[in-house]
Amino acid sequence: MQRPVNGGKRPMNRVWTGIRANVSTFLRTPLNVVLALLLPVVVIEGWGQAMAGLPTMPTVDAIPIDLGRLLGAIFGVAIIAGLMGLAQMISARAADRRLVQTGYPPRTLLATRLATLGGVTVVVAAVNYGVLWLTISPEAPVLTFGFLVLAGLVYAFLGALVGALLPRLFEGSLVVVFLAMMDAFLSGDSPLAADVPEFVEYFPLYHPKELLQEAMFQGTYTTGDLGFVAGYLLVLLVLVTAVFGVTMRTSGGWSA
Repeated sequence: MQRPVNGGKRPMNRVWTGIRANVSTFLRTPLNVVLALLLPVVVIEGWGQAMAGLPTMPTVDAIPIDLGRLLGAIFGVAIIAGLMGLAQMISARAADRRLVQTGYPPRTLLATRLATLGGVTVVVAAVNYGVLWLTISPEAPVLTFGFLVLAGLVYAFLGALVGALLPRLFEGSLVVVFLAMMDAFLSGDSPLAADVPEFVEYFPLYHPKELLQEAMFQGTYTTGDLGFVAGYLLVLLVLVTAVFGVTMRTSGGWSA
């Protein structure tokens, strides 16, 4: 009979230990820090300037440059969180399997991965919000930040799902980057993306974008959009849990 790893520590102790280890690994990778701190500046201002010359849209209560910056912030959070979620699952897969084989519960491993992703996403959203705040004054600052976090979490979980399904970081990165770019472009209120099909409403960033846009420029939000995002997160969580369970399955099962 296998003895539990870490001397039989309680599940919460194991989770906190795993989170600290994951955060330490994240900080020891310079590219992660550079992406989190510098990419938002480039993306937000880049999207803003790209849309600055477009005509004002009658359906959006914002000038094009401000809308572009908002879309840039959503894309910045999504792409960084998605790539972090992907890396969390792929880079540690071999180590996770070894831990499971020695008796470490798969459920605890997944909890540490997702909790770390959540924390990193909040930090990334804070950086993007800070850059956005330098150029735009949100009507509802707390809501704007919260919805930016939700947009990041959607892609963090989506990246984790891609990482659980694909074997290598390169292929996974291509998938996440392509999805985020198409998602942000088609979900945004740009004349360049006019006459998009109705199924775009089911894209991961469409409803977070609606929430952010209303909070930023009107100080309100629509409960239907919030419910859709919550459902999206729940579905992604179930899928990530199922796929991770299959890849890590041992005789020990999913015991905590």
